[in-house]
Amino acid sequence: MHFKTLTSINIPKPNKKLYNSPKTFKPIVLLNTIGKPIEKVISEWLQFYEISNNFIHLSQLGGLKQCSLFNTSIALTHFIYTSWVKNNYTSTLVFDIAQFFPSLNHCLLSLIFKKAEFDSKISSFFCNYLVVEKPNIFGTISPPLFNVNIGISQGSALFPILSALYLAPILHILENWLKILKVPISILLFVNNGLFVAQNKSLSILNSSLFCGYQITSSLLDRFGLTLEHRKMEVFHFSRSHEVFKPPPLNISSIGGPVIHLKNM
Repeated sequence: MHFKTLTSINIPKPNKKLYNSPKTFKPIVLLNTIGKPIEKVISEWLQFYEISNNFIHLSQLGGLKQCSLFNTSIALTHFIYTSWVKNNYTSTLVFDIAQFFPSLNHCLLSLIFKKAEFDSKISSFFCNYLVVEKPNIFGTISPPLFNVNIGISQGSALFPILSALYLAPILHILENWLKILKVPISILLFVNNGLFVAQNKSLSILNSSLFCGYQITSSLLDRFGLTLEHRKMEVFHFSRSHEVFKPPPLNISSIGGPVIHLKNM
């Protein structure tokens, strides 16, 4: 279908010392005008089907209608205040999935469609629609078109709901693993950004819970072709006490991360 042909322009990100890595560029996708309303209709139908069949995990608060960053803030505030009622501390570890949209695997997404028990005609359509997109990437010159089987265009009306669909099985698997390993943490996810929430009276136990949750998530995402951005991690500590204290740092150097000092809130 001709409306699947798109043009991608790589814009250099500002204030970078070197531009010798793909991460230093921001790909901007120019979509075919005819394809936009068609994708909008498909996106509306997909969202209705996924939510009505409870396929989307409750922890996913992004890429969905009637959900916003405000919902994430409310959920986090609820965690903090319920913890304070029990005289517990609340610690959060904020993380970011690196190169999320360019890394989504079309073949894996097609398998997720089948797992979600979509109609066979719908699954067949997306197997074709996703895998044979043809972008035209150019800078100063325009090379020939070529097929791709990875990545979702951020300018597409489909990218929010497809990203939520891609992350749904990851969150369900993660929830089961955390229960089996008895890691007492909760997770909130807003598209490719998320945070772990741990509650306890002991700061050492909080650190241990956050470390285990991060390590498990990193391993799971790797199986889905995704990677956590270690350098963008942050840890915040919420305490009801007005006394000054120095919580112990969170050391994740054993899995390639930094030593993070908790921030008082």
